[in-house]
Amino acid sequence: MSDPNSPRRFNEEKAAYTVRGGTDAPDLEAGVAAIRNVLATLPVRPGVYRMQDARGDVLYVGKARALKSRVANYTQVSRLSKRLQRMVSQTRSMTIVTTNNEAEALLLEAQLIKRYRPPYNVLLRDDKSFPFILLRADHDFPRIQKHRGARRAKGNYYGPFASAGSVTQTLNALQKLFLLRSCTDSFFKTRDRPCLLHQIKRCSAPCVGRIDEAGYAELVGDAKDFLAGKSTKVQAKLGEQMTAAAENMDFELAAVLRDRLKALTFIQGSQAINADGVGDADVFALACKEGTIGIQAFFIRGGQNWGHRSFFPQHTSDVPEDEVLASFLMQFYEEVPPPRNVFVDRELAEAELLGEALAERAGHKVALSVPQRGPRRRLLEQATRNAVEALDRRNAESTTQAKLLREVADLFELPEPPDRIEVYDNSHIQGTAALGAMVVAGPEGFRKGQYRKFNIRNKDTVPGDDFAMMREVFQRRFARAQAEDPDRDSGEWPDLVLIDGGRGQLNAAREVLEDLGIEDVCLVGVAKGPHHGRDGREVFHLMDGREFTLPVNAPVLFYLQRLRDEVHRFAIGAHRQKRAKAMGASPLDEVPGIGPARKKALLMHFGTAKAVRGASLADLQKAPGVSAAVAQQVYDFYHAR
Repeated sequence: MSDPNSPRRFNEEKAAYTVRGGTDAPDLEAGVAAIRNVLATLPVRPGVYRMQDARGDVLYVGKARALKSRVANYTQVSRLSKRLQRMVSQTRSMTIVTTNNEAEALLLEAQLIKRYRPPYNVLLRDDKSFPFILLRADHDFPRIQKHRGARRAKGNYYGPFASAGSVTQTLNALQKLFLLRSCTDSFFKTRDRPCLLHQIKRCSAPCVGRIDEAGYAELVGDAKDFLAGKSTKVQAKLGEQMTAAAENMDFELAAVLRDRLKALTFIQGSQAINADGVGDADVFALACKEGTIGIQAFFIRGGQNWGHRSFFPQHTSDVPEDEVLASFLMQFYEEVPPPRNVFVDRELAEAELLGEALAERAGHKVALSVPQRGPRRRLLEQATRNAVEALDRRNAESTTQAKLLREVADLFELPEPPDRIEVYDNSHIQGTAALGAMVVAGPEGFRKGQYRKFNIRNKDTVPGDDFAMMREVFQRRFARAQAEDPDRDSGEWPDLVLIDGGRGQLNAAREVLEDLGIEDVCLVGVAKGPHHGRDGREVFHLMDGREFTLPVNAPVLFYLQRLRDEVHRFAIGAHRQKRAKAMGASPLDEVPGIGPARKKALLMHFGTAKAVRGASLADLQKAPGVSAAVAQQVYDFYHAR
């Protein structure tokens, strides 16, 4: 079986080609003509096709067992849904990628959907990676830790967990149960006495020899057994050790083992879902109401419940539910390694093909099935109930959100409820580590993937000048928007801009937009009231000079305050990160060509950066690890005329 991560797996450069046809006029006949022009070149073999508009933007990604037959269906306009007719009317070119088989085409389709996020594909709208527990294997005393992202470190990965909170809770209990270290290797090396975690009985202190390598390896083995679902074996072993310690009058050891048993009981008790005998499996159930689809996922590993999460895919109108679920599964497993069993609540037309594609990615057999009885069926029924309840909550929240956005439109005299709200704030301490922040909200809530921070880099800006900082942020944001999207058809132009500040910040932003010739963006300043916000009131400043407040119990006020608080939180967090980075900076960082190793060598030899700056060329050349050319470079940097 081929490596799913191999760079040679899909050679798109060799297997892809683009065929253009039709005119730029957006109409159905031109789209059909463009597709027919492509048909003449298509082979009867598996592959993936991309439909593109007149600008070359990807509209849709699809896969086919036989490309020629599949693409020909788009020329039968009367048989297409309204959604697909709209897509065809915009199509002006196609890119074709041939593959060795249909399973490869399915995998490539999921990769391309993730890359291009086309408007006519079902999209898994979730930009967060799933957390795992990592038990490292690159040290004599392995470390247990939380992990996100690419799995490059050597060790055993356990997951996915539904949320970072569930990982943290499980890690805390595992530390009490198995006393494994969680510190970094550098911290481990420098210890000469146990840290606080040992004092509170959450680490066995291998750093100072409180446990030998064999004893620690036994703890690691117990942890692996537990995480693999053998909790009963671990429980029995701890019980026997506790009894033996009590019989030997070693009551201190017996108390430690008792506490570890309590931690094990806590973990077992927190498994609200009974998944005995299920092993490793993911459970998916789909619910549909009022045109919205929700999918509930349960993660079961080693018979233990590692949490559940709700998903609400986009672009699902006029798409059959089984097709939505199949597309969701392929995109979901782009990031998560598939388990051996995937349980779904309905028969999928391409279940066998999905299993084959997932098996190729996972490196082991993956079975998709609809459980009919026993614990697996009860799990599925519980997932179905959760899917319906989550969708009901989502619809209720959407109704409330839609009402709030209508009130916002009425409040600020917008022609219609805003689809994109941008909120701005600045953060600094007496002008240092200054930056601006932007958060984005819409009908579905905060769009965290579109948050932005702006480092204040204009040398003419006086430190601490909030107005100048706001001018720089708006200049960069909207000048770039004008250059990249002058027609405003990308959906990234705001309908409403809120500024955390009063009349001064509002005027600074307005001046920038006027200089850029932008006159149709609604700007509103949100300032604390006469009692500095202690009474819950905010003063809203409009561009025409009007000011007003809202009743303290008005829902729309709470909504606007939540937007303001979110940008404040984001700005402060970004500022703290920048400040922390600046604290660890060195004047030698400014010298071109000086990396961490040479900087360390210079500091170890001279003691301080000030001494390096005042050193002669001869002294610099004597520093170990510093060549004559580097010494000359450092000397010239500090002694340039």
